[in-house]
Amino acid sequence: MKHVIVVGAGPAGLMAASALVQAGVAVSVYDAMPSVGRKFLLAGKGGLNLTHSEPADRFAARYGQRRAQLEAIFKTFDANGVRAWAQGLGVETYVGSSGRVFPVDMKAAPLLRAWLHQMRHPGNGPAVQFFMRHRWTGWCADSHSSTCLHFETPEGPKEVPADAVVLALGGGSWARLGSNGAWVPWLRDKGVAVAPLLPANCGFDVLGGWSAHFASHFGGQPFKSVAISLTTANGVGFHRRGEFVATATGVEGSLIYAASHLLRDDIIARGEVTFALDLLPDRSADWVLAEVSHPRGTRSLSSHLKSRLHLDGIKAAILHELLTKEQMHDPAQLAAAIKALPIKLQAARPIDEAISTAGGVLFEAMSPELMLEALPGVFCAGEMLDWEAPTGGYLLTACLASGAHVGQGVLQYLQGK
Repeated sequence: MKHVIVVGAGPAGLMAASALVQAGVAVSVYDAMPSVGRKFLLAGKGGLNLTHSEPADRFAARYGQRRAQLEAIFKTFDANGVRAWAQGLGVETYVGSSGRVFPVDMKAAPLLRAWLHQMRHPGNGPAVQFFMRHRWTGWCADSHSSTCLHFETPEGPKEVPADAVVLALGGGSWARLGSNGAWVPWLRDKGVAVAPLLPANCGFDVLGGWSAHFASHFGGQPFKSVAISLTTANGVGFHRRGEFVATATGVEGSLIYAASHLLRDDIIARGEVTFALDLLPDRSADWVLAEVSHPRGTRSLSSHLKSRLHLDGIKAAILHELLTKEQMHDPAQLAAAIKALPIKLQAARPIDEAISTAGGVLFEAMSPELMLEALPGVFCAGEMLDWEAPTGGYLLTACLASGAHVGQGVLQYLQGK
């Protein structure tokens, strides 16, 4: 019987293992963590966003420059496949008002339990064997085979041969959950092309930092019902409404995450980047100027902004933070700032704070089945591949889909071996 090692017990690795065990292959899953699916479970704490219900063409566009590669993978397993898979495990899903897809009970744990039960009781062959606290550290010392792996285990070093290997090691974010990017130099040493890991869906530090007053009084507070706009050095435009959060050092949150790849890449290219913040996207520039210019009598400027424009709290505070006293009392400059306040950013937050990462194993270094050209019999899946996507179910769908795709690729490889 053929034996496959899967390294990484996240969504991509588990999906590959699931596809293989259902085909009657003996599968051993190894992971450095004490239990499986730790990042998957954390993602489900606020409600597990499985996928998105938007049309396939728009869905594929979310993967940017890697759209073609992900579309090929989605032919094996797509967003509809995610919902069918969950239903097959006894978990019903629903589409939220935003188009995002969730389990009815919003929880990750019941889905994971049902999934693991299926792998441990496949019914048509050996169960998946799980080896926790087994840290992959490279290849067997005295073997020329790319499918013999070395692990550090609680019982000491162990070398394990296999007929094929699936690496699903994650990116570089959330190291405490197992994704630390330690695999990058090991694959590069074997001649595998790997793009540097970069933070994605991440926060940023503002240029020069916030004042101590703003950071202490408004750090952690949200900007609601705003819009941001920017044009990158390459001429790519971005405009979107939503909300984000001020942090002690800068900004983060859904609206920032949506633009994070553009912000990050411009900082890499130019050292800093500026986006325009519209504090009143429902109001025209002419209306704002008229309201700001309205005589305020004996009222303070803060009272005037609150009563005429409903600007107070963090929205008023950011104006005081970034404008001079002269600009605040010049109606034209103040109105212009309310509609397009420049926010300058100097750095992305550290990669371990990011929701996900960009970079990883280049698709050009793999076959269409995601087998490494430099290491026959070794396949890669999940976030360790060179793609990125926004939040909203796109990250998890691509991880699950690449795992399913690799599972089919390994089966083809074993049949031809």
